[in-house]
Order: sequence, then C-alpha cells, then structure tokens
Amino acid sequence: MFASRTNWLLNPNRLTREIEELRRKGVPLLDLTESNPTRCGFVFDQAAILETLADPRALSYVPDPRGLLGARQAVAGYYAERGITLDPRQIYLTTSTSEAYSYVFRLLADPGDTILVPQPSYPLFDFLAGLNDVGVVPYPLVYDQGWQIDLPTLEKRLEARARAILVVHPNNPTGSFVHRNELAELLAFCQSREAALVADEVFADYSLAPDSARVVSHAAVTEALTFTLSGLSKISALPQLKIAWLVVNGPSQLLPSALARLEIIADTYLSMSAPLALALPGLLETRRTLQPQIMERVRANLQSLDARLAIGQPVTRLGAEGGWYVVLRLPSIRTDEEWAIELARRDGVLVHPGHFFDFSSEGHLVVSLLNKQEVFDEGLARILARVANSA
Repeated sequence: MFASRTNWLLNPNRLTREIEELRRKGVPLLDLTESNPTRCGFVFDQAAILETLADPRALSYVPDPRGLLGARQAVAGYYAERGITLDPRQIYLTTSTSEAYSYVFRLLADPGDTILVPQPSYPLFDFLAGLNDVGVVPYPLVYDQGWQIDLPTLEKRLEARARAILVVHPNNPTGSFVHRNELAELLAFCQSREAALVADEVFADYSLAPDSARVVSHAAVTEALTFTLSGLSKISALPQLKIAWLVVNGPSQLLPSALARLEIIADTYLSMSAPLALALPGLLETRRTLQPQIMERVRANLQSLDARLAIGQPVTRLGAEGGWYVVLRLPSIRTDEEWAIELARRDGVLVHPGHFFDFSSEGHLVVSLLNKQEVFDEGLARILARVANSA
C-alpha cells in the first residue's frame, strides 16, 4: 500500500547495530562525527536569540509566498557584504535547504528527469530527488594534490533528460570549493544542454584560507539559470530554528518565468512562519560572534591533526579548503566500514566510513572538526594507535 519512492532499506547496517549495542552497554564513546554546533560548547548569545523570537508582529498573519520582505532584505544584505546585489524578489524563504531543493526539483524536472550530483558528497540527494520523482546521476570529484570536478566525465553524463547540475560549495565532506575555471565549464554545459545550475552554499562562510580562484557565490551567476541555497543552520550555527533560503538568478529571458513559477510553488506551501521570518535579521547577525568561535576551533583541530600526521604516520589527511570536516586516508587492509566498527568496538571512537559519502575506493574515514580540542585530540590518538597496531 506504500509508494515505491519510499521503498527504502530500513534495517540498520552493521556499524549502526554495533554503536547501538555499545550504547546499550553504557560504553563511553568519543563521537568524532559530531557536527551539531549546539552540542559542541560554543557560546551563543542566548538573550539576543530569544529576543528575536518575541516580536509582537508575529501575532498577525500577513502571508507572502516569498517570505516576509524584511527577512528577504536581510538575506540580500548578507550577499551585499560579498559584493553581490540582489533584488529581494529573487529570494524565497524556506524552512530548510531540503525544502528549497524540493522547490527547485519541482520547478525544473518532470518524473524521470535527472539531476547530476557530486560524488563523494553528503548522502542526502538520492532521498530528496527520489521523493520528487527525479533521478540522480553522479559525477566524480577526483583528488590529485587537491579536489577537482572531473569535467570530462560530467559532460559525458549530461544525457538528454538532465535538468540541472548540482554543486556543493564547499563540498561536504571533501571541503572543496568550486573554482572559477570549473564554473566557466559548468555554465557552458548548462547553456548547451538547457540545464540549470544548483549550488548548495551552506558551508560557504567557513573558508580555511583565502583563494582568489574560487567562486565568491553562485548567487551572482547570470549566464545560466542558477539556484543558490543556504541558511542559518551553518551560517549562524542554529540548525534547530529551521531557517533557510533560495536565491534565483539567471539570464533575462529565463529569470522572470522562473520567479513566477516559483512563487506559485511557494504560495502552495507558505513555508516559513512569521515568528521565524521576523527573527531572521537578528539571528543572521549572531553569526558575527559564532563564526569566529567555530573557525578558531576548526583551525586548532586541523593544526593539531597535521602536527600528529607529520611524524610519518600511516594515516594521511586529504586537503580541505573549507567546511567542518576532514577526510583521513588509512591503509586499505580493511574496508572503511571495518575500520569504523573496529574503532567503535575496541577504542570507543565514532567515525564516518567513507562509503557513507560514496567514496569510490576504500581507505577513507571522515571526522568532524567541531569537537572541543581535548576530545578531538584523544579520539585522534586512539585512531592512530589502532592503525599502528594493525599495520
């Protein structure tokens, strides 16, 4: 009696069962997968956050399909700080980037059409596409002294029913940004195939080092129809408040129609509540005190990691340009899942196996850089000791 689009495998995998059993036994665990900033010891301005949610204007219902104008103006101001001028009419407020993806997929794709997505990347797109009756075609990110988009392979996979190319800027978990030369090729593909560009920029504020070769933001792109997604879950480290947005840009012959069609989609959902929309400008401002704390933590953990790996360890880390994660490369004497299970069972350390993000080969683990440094250092020491004892 259920729809085929929800015919997922619901049984927990080996790693999940192992972790559940360890927790049932009360075994203490160091969670190096922790990516929830509200659980990582950062100092939030509680008074300012709560004050934004007490606006008496929230007692009135004044619906706007795009979301309240003041909130969209605040988002436009956020991009203005990056040198990008947007009309608030180009901005749609949503409760999550997942919802924004649904808007875009519904706008662009008929059932059976496809979206090209990066691999490795966060394992969300298959679910979002499937729930919108859209197919997913992966294109590879390759590593050679840094991550690059495999543009020749991407071009080969742009089949007739491809409606969009999706990029994550920076990618999760590789931490790789889209560079200007890559964007030029992507736009050429979009123009020749009448496809759109969809850019997920939730981690874009977390750059580990400046690089003039990177794209500042895809929100400025006008050469092809472009949809840029972001929100406060990462920008202000407030995932619990469910505030996100979608920015639409593109050529003059396509942009008005896209905006008009999206308005009907948004009017159908009337997504973001008035209290959250009214709170958005103030909550967006809290990023100015949160982001420095996060970047200090991320850089300190990365520096500690590099210092330990510089001693000739059999573990190396892959380069990252931004974000909250780092990819470790381990000897391929075990599968990624076997490494993760052994680390949990014998060392009490939780890590993500690379296959969770669709790495194409074994020997990759993914860890978060958000933990307090003493937790990160202890977890890392256990990982290195386990690998050394297994060599």
